[in-house]
Amino acid sequence: MPPTTTSTRTRGAPQRLGDRVFSGASTGAGVLILVILAGVAAFLVAEAWPALWADSSEIPGGDGIVLYIWPVLFGTLLSAFFALVIATPLAVAIALFITHYAPRRIASLLGYLIDLLAAVPSIIFGLWGAFELAPMTVEPTRWLEDNLGFIPLFDGPASPTGRTMLVATIVLAVMILPIATAVIREAFLQTPRLHEEASLALGATRWEMIRMAVLPFGRSSIIGGLMLGLGRALGETMAVAIVLSASRDVVSFDLISSENPSTIAANIALSFPEASGLDVNTLIASGLVLFAVTLLVNMGARAVINRRRDFSGAN
Repeated sequence: MPPTTTSTRTRGAPQRLGDRVFSGASTGAGVLILVILAGVAAFLVAEAWPALWADSSEIPGGDGIVLYIWPVLFGTLLSAFFALVIATPLAVAIALFITHYAPRRIASLLGYLIDLLAAVPSIIFGLWGAFELAPMTVEPTRWLEDNLGFIPLFDGPASPTGRTMLVATIVLAVMILPIATAVIREAFLQTPRLHEEASLALGATRWEMIRMAVLPFGRSSIIGGLMLGLGRALGETMAVAIVLSASRDVVSFDLISSENPSTIAANIALSFPEASGLDVNTLIASGLVLFAVTLLVNMGARAVINRRRDFSGAN
């Protein structure tokens, strides 16, 4: 008879009551998340259904549901994309500084401060963007219009108030920094020490060690953290609604003009109190589109992270 191993004895032994309760609670929590997600999707589909099949003339604007949603979807994707462009180098640089350059006490304090940004309400970011950041961008945007106006992003005319898509993207970039930086920082801390020491032993500088050992190891986590931040940027409501001087039917790449495309979340927040009848179904239909986009973004982030789930530094 082969010897009885510990795993064999554990598999055959009855579980204690505490283990069964914890296992059942964990399984129930996982199933509950799926049930809630399915319930939200079912609610959105059921409420959006009348608007999806309504006549074009009954939709606000009279152009149909697609042309109603497209401008706000464009504004949502535009603001989230440029927020990600701004936040990506900042998040990577901050994570590298905390993990490989800063003294331990400064790194710990800076890590707490970055994480504290996640606790600031979005309305505070919106007020900061509208009353502090927007006036500061008036002169720079005029310079951009005069010198780089041939680029569609800075075509102008520059807004005299500064409440532009550019300011909205900067505010969104600051808001997604905490989650992106936290994920990237933890990934950099998990880099196998053997790889770092081997690179330095072969004569690499600190930057060469980071480029050859740290960044390749954390590449998937960088992408995953940024995608999670992108999911928050897509659904941000109050900050964009406060900062942006938006028009629902505008489709423009101009970041400094006073005529800016709105976002789905901001349009729902601003239009819902006065909506009734089919207008409510139309707003919920746009929310369904935002739900689908956000779900795809998070699924993409999870897929990227799972690709390197079994990676080990010893390999």
